Amino acid sequence: MDFQINAYDFTDAAAIDRRMAVRQAHLDNAKKMKEAGHLIAGGAMLDVTGKMIGSTLYLRFDTRQEVDAYIASDPYTTGKVWDRIEIKTIRLVDL
Repeated sequence: MDFQINAYDFTDAAAIDRRMAVRQAHLDNAKKMKEAGHLIAGGAMLDVTGKMIGSTLYLRFDTRQEVDAYIASDPYTTGKVWDRIEIKTIRLVDL
């Protein structure tokens, strides 16, 4: 199954510092998930000024429980970067 994740960052003044402190660990984790076939695509969501305000991911897992476990272990979750996370089941088209 494919999933779309929109994860919105906390908005306090220290949020960007927390993001940057765990960013490399988050990217290293994403690379492993890509190699395992779970991460299809992802990137930062930006506001109108170009400031990072969250992340969007397209994931492929067999179950929602696997998605939940991945999100729970991501450095942006454990590092208190992501505040609100939306997970939707989707169907991606291979063109």
